[in-house]
Amino acid sequence: MTKRPDKHDPDTVGDWTWAVHGGNAPDPGTGALRRPLVMANSYLLDPDPSEMDWSNPGGLVYTRTSGANQLALETKLAALEGGTAAITFASGVAALHAVFFSRLRNGDHVVVSDVTYEAVWRLFTELLPERYDIEATFVDIADLEAVRAAIRPTTRLVHAETIANPTTKVADVAGLARIAHGHGALLTIDNTFTPPPLYRPLADGADLVVHSLTKYINGHGDAMGGAVIGAADLVDRVRSDSLVDIGGVISPFNAWLILRGSVTLPLRLRQHQANAELVAAFLRADPRIAFVAYPGLADHGQHDLATRQFAGRGYGGMLAFALDGDSALQNAFVAELRLITSAVSLGHDESLIVHVGPAGRGGSEHYPEAFRRYGHLRLSVGLEDAADLIADLAAALDAVC
Repeated sequence: MTKRPDKHDPDTVGDWTWAVHGGNAPDPGTGALRRPLVMANSYLLDPDPSEMDWSNPGGLVYTRTSGANQLALETKLAALEGGTAAITFASGVAALHAVFFSRLRNGDHVVVSDVTYEAVWRLFTELLPERYDIEATFVDIADLEAVRAAIRPTTRLVHAETIANPTTKVADVAGLARIAHGHGALLTIDNTFTPPPLYRPLADGADLVVHSLTKYINGHGDAMGGAVIGAADLVDRVRSDSLVDIGGVISPFNAWLILRGSVTLPLRLRQHQANAELVAAFLRADPRIAFVAYPGLADHGQHDLATRQFAGRGYGGMLAFALDGDSALQNAFVAELRLITSAVSLGHDESLIVHVGPAGRGGSEHYPEAFRRYGHLRLSVGLEDAADLIADLAAALDAVC
């Protein structure tokens, strides 16, 4: 017998239905159909709070620990990712730091992808080693034998991005999970580039999934946030160690904005990906382009892995490319764009492009040779008409080449 759909039970409805209804409930005070914004610092205590666990109170007490809008967002995110619990933070970097801070101790060792977000690179090359004597080995995450060889008796964590920023290298999450778990370590995955319903790393063995909610899940470029999702016991440890007593809490207003923005996530992802595939194909066919890195292209190094891992659901909305020329030419090209905006961040409704020169950022010595030769233009493909985006790119190419 088919289960009757229940908008409050994610096990009875599909991804698109849960994106609409998850975390939402009518306001009992006014009857408003949308969960209201609650700008409260404190909540009414139980008659006897003397036995309360202040680190994990299990209810609404103080907004640094939990708030009405945070809990609503966490309810939606946990089910979207296939986890049993979620915790939200003020930014994606705060969420990443929270995981590392809560799981690692003095003398521990981690294995990290050699292409990773710049903040993670600095955390594991400077801040955590200098302050806590935590050692990190950076490896080509696509080479599972290299990952296995990097494991030590003191390895506690393996960390990677589903699609690496900015090179678009794809991680074999199931393969990494087997290696990490075989040596008693946890696997943490930054899934910002491939949010659900595109991909769920927990289903392939990841222990904790991290998101910058600022990007695709919010989707509108107007609120910052981060999240950690996984099994309740792992998430609760992050909450008690890294939220309650470190304090990187998301504001109620940003949680409310992100909950609102996430309603259209499945629809937006479909358009982001459809546009990105067309834009990548256009750039790949133009002889004035030196290279295009996009997992949906057949000549991408991890195309087959991406096709298998994402099970035909798409390849994301992010790509990197460069014109055949120096940094001055890349800058001139960006200056000619009239529709695509030169700005950092990604996953917004509008298309964003940023030029990074050959010197790159932390860890750029591990980028592919073409990135080190030309630099790159990271393009977050937005929701505009694909024909307009391609026309904008073509006109800028004609103007500078």
